[in-house]
Amino acid sequence: MQCSWKAVLLLALASIAIQYTAIRTFTAKSFHTCPGLAEAGLAERPCEEGPTFAYNLSRKTHVLILATTRSGSSFVGQLFNQHLDVFYLFEPLYHVQNTLIPRFTQGKSPADRRVMLGASRDLLRSLYDCDLYFLENYIKPPPVNHTTDRIFRRGASRVLCSRPVCDPPGSPDLVLEEGDCVRKCGLLNLTVAAEACRERSHVAIKTVRVPEVNDLRALVEDPRLNLKVIQLVRDPRGILASRSETFRDTYRLWRLWYGTGRKPYNLDVTQLTTVCEDFSNSVSTGLMRPSWLKGKYMLVRYEDLARNPMKKTEEIYGFLGIPLDGHVARWIQNNTRADPTLAKHKYGTVRNSAATAEKWRFRLSYDIVAFAQSTCQQVLAQLGYKIAGSEEELKNPSISLVEERDFRPFS
Repeated sequence: MQCSWKAVLLLALASIAIQYTAIRTFTAKSFHTCPGLAEAGLAERPCEEGPTFAYNLSRKTHVLILATTRSGSSFVGQLFNQHLDVFYLFEPLYHVQNTLIPRFTQGKSPADRRVMLGASRDLLRSLYDCDLYFLENYIKPPPVNHTTDRIFRRGASRVLCSRPVCDPPGSPDLVLEEGDCVRKCGLLNLTVAAEACRERSHVAIKTVRVPEVNDLRALVEDPRLNLKVIQLVRDPRGILASRSETFRDTYRLWRLWYGTGRKPYNLDVTQLTTVCEDFSNSVSTGLMRPSWLKGKYMLVRYEDLARNPMKKTEEIYGFLGIPLDGHVARWIQNNTRADPTLAKHKYGTVRNSAATAEKWRFRLSYDIVAFAQSTCQQVLAQLGYKIAGSEEELKNPSISLVEERDFRPFS
C-alpha cells in the first residue's frame, strides 16, 4: 500500500513538472502589437517579439531574394518558384506598403521608414512560419472566411496556382500561366495555401521593398528561421534603362533627355542615386562579412546569372544546401534562350538572358551614361562594372563592361 502511494506521488510530481515546462515554453514566445498596424491606426494583432528559441525545429531553409525593381528579380524568383519542394511568394510586402503609405503623414520620414520596416519584418517572420492569416491584416478589403482575390501577383507563385490550392479543369499536372491563374482558380483560400506551405521543405520570398541587408539583421539572427539572403544586384545603368522603358510616365524626363539630348532642369536624380546608395550601403555590409551574416549571405550579379544561368543557379543552390530540382533546370533551358518578344507582360521572364543584360547599352545616350557613371562611381567600382570612356566604347558589344569577379558566398 505504501509503495502505491509513493508511485502516485511520483506521478503527480512528474505531471506538475511537465505542465510547468509547457507553460514556460509557451510563454517564452512573448507577443506585442505589430508596430506597422498599431502606429498606422489599424486593427491590432499580436506579433512575435523576437528570437527566443535556440534552433529552428523544422530546419526549413528560408530564402529571401533581396533586390530592387528591374534588377532581374522576377527571373531569380522563378529559380525557386519552379522547384517542387519550395513554397514561393512574389512580393508579399507589397501589401504592407500599399496599406501603410497612405496613412503616413510625413512622407518618407525616418519614423515612417521604421514603421514600414518593422511591419515588413513581422510579416516576413509570419510567412516563413506559413502563417498566411497574418497577411490578412494588410489585404483590403479584408478576406472573408480566409478567402480573397486580392493577393498581389498571385499568378507568379506556382503553388498558389496548382493543386490543391487551385483546382482548375484539365490535367492534374496543368501549370497555369500567370494571367490564367486568377481567372481559372477563383478565390484564394489562405487556409489551404498555408497547408501547402507546411508540406514543403523550404520557403522563398522575393522583395524589392527592403532597401538594405542591414534592415534584415533581426530576421537573419533569429535562430528559428534559418534565413539565407540572396542579394541580387545589377549595373545601375541597366536598371535605369529598364525602368525608363517600363515605367514610361514616371521616368518621362529621362526619356526626354534621351530624345532631345538636353538634361531637364527638374530631372529627379534620386531615381538613380537611391539605387546606387542602397546598393553601396548593403553591399558594403555584405563584403565586410560581419559575423551575423556568416553562412547567411550571397551576392549575385544579374550579369553573371544572365551569361551563365545554369552554372550560377547551381552555385546558389549549393550555397543554400538545397538539391537542384530537375524542373528548375528545364525552366532555365526553356527561358534563357528564347525570343524575348514571347514575353506577355513587362515582368515576364522569357528572354535571351545574355542579350538582355547588355541591352541597356543601346537604350541610353552616352550623356546619360556618363552622368550615371559619375553619380554612381563608388558602387560601380564595388561591383566590378567598368566605365565606358566614349560613345564608341559604350556601343561596342565586343568590349565587356563587366569585370570578372568571384563574389564567393560568406560561409
